[in-house]
Amino acid sequence: MTVLNSAPAVTHPKGIKTALRKALGKKLLSLEEAHGEIALHVVTAKLNEAMIALRDKCDYQQLVEIAGVDWPDRQPRFEVVYCLLSLTRNHRIRVHVATEEEVPVPTVTDIWPVAGWLEREVFDMYGVLFEGNHDLRRILTDYGFEGHPQRKDFPLTGYVELRYSEEEKRVKYEPVELAQDFRNFDFMSPWEGADYVLPGDEKAEDGKGGKK
Repeated sequence: MTVLNSAPAVTHPKGIKTALRKALGKKLLSLEEAHGEIALHVVTAKLNEAMIALRDKCDYQQLVEIAGVDWPDRQPRFEVVYCLLSLTRNHRIRVHVATEEEVPVPTVTDIWPVAGWLEREVFDMYGVLFEGNHDLRRILTDYGFEGHPQRKDFPLTGYVELRYSEEEKRVKYEPVELAQDFRNFDFMSPWEGADYVLPGDEKAEDGKGGKK
């Protein structure tokens, strides 16, 4: 029986890994290939030079995405990943740089203006700074938001909630208020108080949901 794989076959242009190593030179820390993808780890301080070389010498003309990665137990803690596309080669690669919270990554907005929005997203979600980006504002969270939601240590619960205030015409933070009082459940009869008996509800003594 033949098993069909719906995933498209990924083929690299002939000699591409040699060409990438030659174009980047000492700016390249390592080249890894896994699952049909090529990942380049480059020196953070040399990011701009590396990107220009990939664009001009290897024909990776388009910046598709910038993503952040948080490794709390690793130093440096953060990675910034750039996804590049060669329109002429029909090929994609990833470029990785490592950084810390207080160490900015060089902006690539001078190479690809679209990077301004993408760098803002990484800054908002992970707190990574980009040197040279003069419009580094939050883009997904609201103004006044504290913390960076995609960090692994970001708390999932808290004591404040946010809402839009029609009076003040802005989003504001307030202490958590419950919309209704807690009901006392023992998880035996969640429909307690109904005017009918549910089959199997051993607590009901009459049709009004009363307890035994």
